[in-house]
Amino acid sequence: MKIATIVGARPQFVKAAVVTQALKAQGNADEILIHTGQHYDAAMSDVFFEQLGLPEPSYNLGIGSGTHGAQTGRMLEATEAVLLQEKPDLVLVYGDTNSTLAGALAAAKLGLPLAHVEAGLRSYQRAMPEEINRLLTDQVSDLLFAPTDQAVRNLEREGIAADKIRLVGDVMFDAALYYVSRAEAGTLLNAHRLREKQFALATIHRAENTDDPVRLKAIVEALCSASRQLPILLPLHPRTRSALARAGLLEQLESRVTCIAPLSYLDMLAMEQAAAVVVTDSGGVQKEAFFFGVPCLILRDRTEWRELVESGWAVLCEPEGLAEALRHPPRAGEVPGLFGGGKAAELIAKALLQSALPA
Repeated sequence: MKIATIVGARPQFVKAAVVTQALKAQGNADEILIHTGQHYDAAMSDVFFEQLGLPEPSYNLGIGSGTHGAQTGRMLEATEAVLLQEKPDLVLVYGDTNSTLAGALAAAKLGLPLAHVEAGLRSYQRAMPEEINRLLTDQVSDLLFAPTDQAVRNLEREGIAADKIRLVGDVMFDAALYYVSRAEAGTLLNAHRLREKQFALATIHRAENTDDPVRLKAIVEALCSASRQLPILLPLHPRTRSALARAGLLEQLESRVTCIAPLSYLDMLAMEQAAAVVVTDSGGVQKEAFFFGVPCLILRDRTEWRELVESGWAVLCEPEGLAEALRHPPRAGEVPGLFGGGKAAELIAKALLQSALPA
């Protein structure tokens, strides 16, 4: 069976790594890896392939950055050309990026069976590009791999046929369990003069936070204020750094907060485990904090991972309340098992290889 896997952003590399391993273990799949180039610099792409043991992509489309429409359009055109050449039996996409949507549309328009990993997530906030990508991808998918019970219910409410939906758990939980033994925080802690469980780890990259200068300024002021009581480590996404520079906020932030280059996946896992609290607008980082029992402040007014908030381990936080929330982060009891038993990739691989979807 020939499977065309489409990835483009660092969270997708993590998810694909464990599924690729599971497909290899099954021994019956010929996987063609197509990298759209959505994340294209070494810190956001190459190092992930190296650390995760992902094979070199069969194709790197080199699309790069751009507006949502332009980027998605270029990805769609280039992906369609590869699929026409390779003629896979099935196309596999992950998550909710522009790469996800471009791959899904290319497969659907060519009449190729499509499977979506991480299906059914909903923030019910259509101003988010990721929400549109999720909705459209799920509507054209033939196999929908849902990570949680809530995701299954979301799909059912939208009229997705039950025989298309598989509740498998979360592949990012699989990845965290598999790779955490390789993650070591000591060197980074020493390099930045931090102590375990005595600092906050922050990430900011979503357009709702970076593209609104007023909101971005409020976030910077809150982080600077909170840093007087708790050191803050902030790996800066390239787009966030550019937005801060344009808004004239970068110097102010760097005067109080330790801003560093993006971390590799293993280093990020290590620092998430070591942090006292995590501040993020990333869906993946929200979950990883939860996996490690670290309180999380979600810099958004809604999240597609509502289970985290309901568990008490995470809270939605507006910039105006961030400094106070950092001083008094959420405290919950035992971490509940929300994301399966660490066998999601195995279940996905079996379902893919057993599928007989009509082309």
